[in-house]
Amino acid sequence: MGKRWIFDGHIAGIGTATGLRAVVGLWQQSPFGAFADIMVQHPSGHRVLLAPTREVAGFISFTYSFDEVMVVEVGARLADGQLKVDAGPLGLRAGMGRRTLLGTALLAVPRPLAVHPAWLRAISPAAAVLSPGARTSGTAGSGRREYYGVSDLHHISSAVVSWDGVDAGALAPVRPGVTFGFSSVPPRPSLARVRTTVVEPVSDPF
Repeated sequence: MGKRWIFDGHIAGIGTATGLRAVVGLWQQSPFGAFADIMVQHPSGHRVLLAPTREVAGFISFTYSFDEVMVVEVGARLADGQLKVDAGPLGLRAGMGRRTLLGTALLAVPRPLAVHPAWLRAISPAAAVLSPGARTSGTAGSGRREYYGVSDLHHISSAVVSWDGVDAGALAPVRPGVTFGFSSVPPRPSLARVRTTVVEPVSDPF
């Protein structure tokens, strides 16, 4: 088995009335240090990665599928129930809501188990039923295997999103699901506490 890359942090999934969808990764711990990245899918289906460095952009674009990759200054902050993101053409302000029922259930699972790849392989079919479009285990790009271990989940209650200075519309479900990889975020806008584990093939250039 190849090397494991572990990313600890949060993932926010947000939809808008115009059909723009954004997935924000805020990583407190990773092989690249602390950073944030944003995956955006436009109503046309066009997929854009906004990454803070070429190294991060290379790793992410090697794992997921995009039509365009932009290396831009990424400012992202999650504090006091608010998420603020400024990254190239994207501006985002979101307010966190209450913990979801699934989030409450997830708190009952010890975190070492909740993020373990063997557990995530076993529960992936159930995850797809509980949160349509979401998977906890699957094949990523370039032959990699990926695991999403979610240990908490909160609703996002409000959001203001803009692209190139144009308002993307009111907060809306993430529909259709995003198509960067094997899994989408939950349809209802939410913020997940997550550990992502990427297992690379033995010959992986990274």
